[in-house]
Amino acid sequence: MSKGTNKPAARSVLVRIDGNVQGVGFRNWAQRLATQLGLSGWVRNRRDGSVEAVFSGPESSVADAIERCRRGPRSAKVTGVSVIGEDASDVEGFEIRPGV
Repeated sequence: MSKGTNKPAARSVLVRIDGNVQGVGFRNWAQRLATQLGLSGWVRNRRDGSVEAVFSGPESSVADAIERCRRGPRSAKVTGVSVIGEDASDVEGFEIRPGV
């Protein structure tokens, strides 16, 4: 919990997911996951074959999302998940963004 409030501590992270993660429904899966966990942010494909996402919300839910990304959807073959930075995203809801 944050000091002096009843709200859980919030965190916003930029995550990179490597492996066979494009063309397997990973972005749609991540959007459903974030919605289930009450997180905001975004997800997109990268030209190098990875997926990156921002997860923002209660620290425990963000940690859960990162852990679930290590498995991904059934057809994905995740080889690595890295938190590559903290992100101060103001996104409402969770969106699928165009690839970069």
